[in-house]
Amino acid sequence: MNVLWFSAGVSSAIVAYLCKDELDAIIYEHIDDQHPDTLRFLHDVENLIGKEITIQQSPFKTVENACRYGNCIRIPRKPPQCSSLLKRKERQKWEYEHEGDHTYYWGLDFSERERAERFERGMPHVSHRFPLIERELTKQDVHGIAESIGLQRPVMYDMGYHNNNCIGCVAGGMGYWNNIRRDFPEVFAARAKMERDIGHSCINGVFLDELDPDAGRDEPPISTECGVYCLINI
Repeated sequence: MNVLWFSAGVSSAIVAYLCKDELDAIIYEHIDDQHPDTLRFLHDVENLIGKEITIQQSPFKTVENACRYGNCIRIPRKPPQCSSLLKRKERQKWEYEHEGDHTYYWGLDFSERERAERFERGMPHVSHRFPLIERELTKQDVHGIAESIGLQRPVMYDMGYHNNNCIGCVAGGMGYWNNIRRDFPEVFAARAKMERDIGHSCINGVFLDELDPDAGRDEPPISTECGVYCLINI
């Protein structure tokens, strides 16, 4: 089977759009910490490509449940505890239930070529396709394609976030967390308490309740301007 693991971000949506005729299944691992607009976006993609996206969910459901279960947030050079339980374990369960020769499609863009190589090394039991890298499409290109085909991107991007991850993603840096402090103060407070309860921090070397409010970079929203490679793929 050709399977797209849909992240609910613009990049994986454009892979679904570009490769819709090749895909046998599109699977999304839902986490309750996603912004509510995420499911609106998912259904918009379904309507755009004329295919259903299968929604799966771990019994842990939330980032906090997963982190508290393992009494761990993240270990350097390894996936965060929540990612392992909420996504990877569910993907492995799907593999167990669907034995066969599969090809996984991923929404990594042209700047993520090294990450794509890590995916291949980490999952040698399946084949992998990276359609955006094959087409040399950048993150801005895919946002330009979405704009051009009338696909309204998730609201988190318009708020200035560069990924439609969980609200309060434990892999975020200082600038990200200060934006969460501003936009979602209740999430920031909950993650700060979780850090202290578990005894580990999301950011290496500093707990959230000690984070300088001015630390980190505050990047502008991703542009939707359509460049050369974007235009070729519309």
